[in-house]
Amino acid sequence: MDLVYQFKRLFHNKTQRWLFVVGMVAVTHLLFQSLLLPYGKALQSLLPDDEVSIRHEISQPNLKSLTNFVMVRNPLTVNDSDFTSFNKFDGFVKPGDNSSAGKDIEVDSGMKFIDIDTRNGSTFEEQGQDDFIDLVTDREVDSDSTSDNVEDFHKSFDVDSVNNGENSSILELAGEAKLGLPLEQILKPKGKFPTENILEQHTSQLPKGFGEAETASSAVPQLRIKVSNANSSSDSVVLKTNLATSKNVSARIGTPGKKKMRCDTPPKSITLINEMDSILVRHRRSSRSMRPRWSSIRDREILAARTEIEKAPIALNDRELYAPLYRNVSMFKRSYELMDRILRVYVYKDGRKPIFHQPILKGLYASEGWFMKLMEGNKRFVVKDPRKAHLFYMPFSSRMLEYTLYVRDSHNRTNLRQHLKEYSEKIAAKYPYFNRTGGADHFLVACHDWAPYETRHHMEHCIKALCNADVTAGFKLGRDVSLPETYVRSARNPLRDLGGKPPSQRPILCFYAGNMHGYLRPILIKRWKDRDPDMKIFGPMPPGVASKMNYIQYMKSSKYCICPKGYEVNSPRVVEAIFYECVPVIISDNFVPPFFEVLNWGAFSVIIAESDIPNLKKILLSIPEEKYLQMQLSVRKVQRHFLWHAKPQKYDLFYMTLHSIWYNRVYQIKAR
Repeated sequence: MDLVYQFKRLFHNKTQRWLFVVGMVAVTHLLFQSLLLPYGKALQSLLPDDEVSIRHEISQPNLKSLTNFVMVRNPLTVNDSDFTSFNKFDGFVKPGDNSSAGKDIEVDSGMKFIDIDTRNGSTFEEQGQDDFIDLVTDREVDSDSTSDNVEDFHKSFDVDSVNNGENSSILELAGEAKLGLPLEQILKPKGKFPTENILEQHTSQLPKGFGEAETASSAVPQLRIKVSNANSSSDSVVLKTNLATSKNVSARIGTPGKKKMRCDTPPKSITLINEMDSILVRHRRSSRSMRPRWSSIRDREILAARTEIEKAPIALNDRELYAPLYRNVSMFKRSYELMDRILRVYVYKDGRKPIFHQPILKGLYASEGWFMKLMEGNKRFVVKDPRKAHLFYMPFSSRMLEYTLYVRDSHNRTNLRQHLKEYSEKIAAKYPYFNRTGGADHFLVACHDWAPYETRHHMEHCIKALCNADVTAGFKLGRDVSLPETYVRSARNPLRDLGGKPPSQRPILCFYAGNMHGYLRPILIKRWKDRDPDMKIFGPMPPGVASKMNYIQYMKSSKYCICPKGYEVNSPRVVEAIFYECVPVIISDNFVPPFFEVLNWGAFSVIIAESDIPNLKKILLSIPEEKYLQMQLSVRKVQRHFLWHAKPQKYDLFYMTLHSIWYNRVYQIKAR
């Protein structure tokens, strides 16, 4: 009775009655809307039209099916059956809709990244190692006649484009907000497959004035629908959303201004080649390696070897070694002999393929793959008992690390570095050897541009053989090794097209052709392209086999081959020039030339500062003919140090890389 009395009393006041009615209407509205709107966010229906966020039409039960998927960063290990759930997504791939075959659909909605590719239903094991290597590297042969197109291909490798038109599907759900193509480009999609239905379905709900202005934060979630085909260009629809309550908020589609990367700007400091010589001598005198926590007979053997190297007998008129090529031919010869006699290496078996123990033998990053293959299969140096080892090899591929783990277009490499950090922590916990020296007797061989960043801190005291040998990016002279970047076109025959014409048949003063990577090459092209008949300076050469052969013939017919830096200080042209017996002209400040600790690069190359590009021809013409002939002879003599062989040969690239690692360890070791 008391409750009935209180209820009747409530309606005596008009204000109270009005509030009660409004409240009941609101509650009823919310309950009704919660049954209709996706995710049950009925509050959005109470906002004005210009404040309603644009949403994709995936219902909550369908979203729930995503829990059946796992994060897959190696798309070769996913079976075709994993894509059966994709037909459940309304508005994306409808049951029985064959027009969806061969398309990729990406959705950015603040969720975690999922990247899946059927690869025609085959797994890595089914394809086999050779096919997989071809998959990663073959397309570079058709991309351009120069090595830099290969470099560009690897930097933006699209796993979908290698299907050559075969069916594939990708669902990407990423949290990072990105801007897409302008609306006029989106509404006119490229390609030979129908995309209008998908585009219309997700653009028909755009509010009035869409694409005019935006005052919201750039970090808000967004919807991106990407429809692509392996045989055509891809198009994206980016619908940027905001839940803010400001009445002036509207969405737009556009491309923001990009922040300049480090590789697109000149270095803040410059270390010239003569300064590098002084740094090398200084680092030899004062090693930065930590003292081992306990003594080892292997340390004493290395210290004894250093004494013998420093007391090496003077080698005169050596039949095997051409003395002008070396800083000290006697010390190099003695060091090589001692390495060949006493060095023992333990190769860690830890780590799974394809990042570990998976060599790539052709392409731009072939150096790390060839060394891995020859080192792991070597019976002369490798020991099974780590207690007998002087050095410890961590066999990972920086190229496969990027291919397997890097989230495309994310501009975030943290997970790559974290993966190697966890690996080094694992071997440090499992074995006592890493902690004994802080990693000073451990080494790695990596050719990818990102390797210095990926190995920072957790592998900081290890000996790093790097193609990206930049003294301003952490490369330590006297400890680290500058690894030659070799572009191998054929894994079965790495010596294909070796050699060049004699000096008398080289009418071209200098030659360069390649893509406009980095800030330096556009300067070179702007200053010298089509300016002088003696200076054959070109931009990118057209694709095709004929163009590739033309590129090679230019190198074989030129006195000097220009080797400007690209995105990073290193360039495969340095080794290419030596390969084709052309004197390399290195234009790259802060670049440490390969095997710097033993080779005298002044004997067979020309190294000029980046600021001297306007004086390039003057510098080359100032070199006397007699000196050029001597340098060209030295190029032919030093060529043996830059060649890969299926079975390592004395003084070849495998032995030279291993020797430089050994040599730097000899001069960095500290006694207990």
